[in-house]
Amino acid sequence: MTATVSAPRRAGRPSGGVRRGEAVAGWAFTAPVLVILGIFLLVPVLMALWVSFSDWSGRGSPFSGNVNFVGLDNYAAITAEGGLPTRDFGTALRNNAWYVLLVVPLQTALSLFLAVLVNRAVLRGRGLFRTAFYFPSVTSSVAITVLWLFLFSASGAVNQILGAVGIAGPNWFNDPSGVVHNALGAVGVTDGPAALTGSGFLGLTWWDWLSGPSVAMSAFILMAVFTTSGTFMLLFIAALQNLGGDVDEAAMMDGANAWQRFWRVTLPQLRPTLFTVLTLGLIGCWQVFDQIYTGTQGGPGKTTLTPAYLSYSAAFLDQDWGQGAAIAFILFAIIVILTIFQRWVLRDRPVSKRRARQYELPQKKKEVAR
Repeated sequence: MTATVSAPRRAGRPSGGVRRGEAVAGWAFTAPVLVILGIFLLVPVLMALWVSFSDWSGRGSPFSGNVNFVGLDNYAAITAEGGLPTRDFGTALRNNAWYVLLVVPLQTALSLFLAVLVNRAVLRGRGLFRTAFYFPSVTSSVAITVLWLFLFSASGAVNQILGAVGIAGPNWFNDPSGVVHNALGAVGVTDGPAALTGSGFLGLTWWDWLSGPSVAMSAFILMAVFTTSGTFMLLFIAALQNLGGDVDEAAMMDGANAWQRFWRVTLPQLRPTLFTVLTLGLIGCWQVFDQIYTGTQGGPGKTTLTPAYLSYSAAFLDQDWGQGAAIAFILFAIIVILTIFQRWVLRDRPVSKRRARQYELPQKKKEVAR
């Protein structure tokens, strides 16, 4: 007589029925959110994508019979035809590129500096400083913009302070000149070389692309750094408080000074948070709209025009909904590409063979000694 002994069920592993029940419960709890996101997010995005390939006039349904498919005509009008829409799109891209190039590094560096500063245990009143640095981030961007218009007006507080030290301040929000061209003009360079003025991209010469942000856009850049650094400071503070002190103490015992410990020990451990901050800053800077809408509406001379505001202007003001949607999707593609590139730059890299040998040599010496 033979007895069959069944293998004991492994502890901690749920049965298939339990797993299926958990999956059904999970889908049941998330279904309302998925339905809401699908109706109010995914469907409008797909509708806007269709509008970018159509000649919809903004009246009636974009899926009605009198709306025609025009292919890539809307995209070609702003990127290849060379008319005013192309030049406006090129101007908006140039303005926003300089905005991103300056705001993202400055706000990241300032927020990290503030986080390290207020995270010190020896600092008294840390809570007060954190609140003070974070307060501009919770203030309405419209209110901050109105305040900025007042501070940076021709007779505002900023020019009054500059005048007190003998500097004639510019007429900030009415000055369309580029700061790079202004700096070159101060040393006698007023015209660009033929290689830069004879060719260009999207209706602008390369000399125009290198003009730098206008004086008006520079004021917006200062405002963005001032209002966003507090938010990213909190992210860095949370990351710093989760770091263990043993590695830093080991580096201190090895003779590393404060800067070496920060650069070689602390900063590499902040890489995930750094990627998050850079990604959020990149997305926010490319989507800047409310400050421009409240402040200058693209002026002076379209030097504060951004793709987000140009998309609004083309669709809601000029009633060219196809071009407005096309600008929005090109902006979306730019953000995705730059985010992927940023992720590639900040990826975890393997230790080089040269550095690995530095750690292998002592072990080899011990083996030889044995």
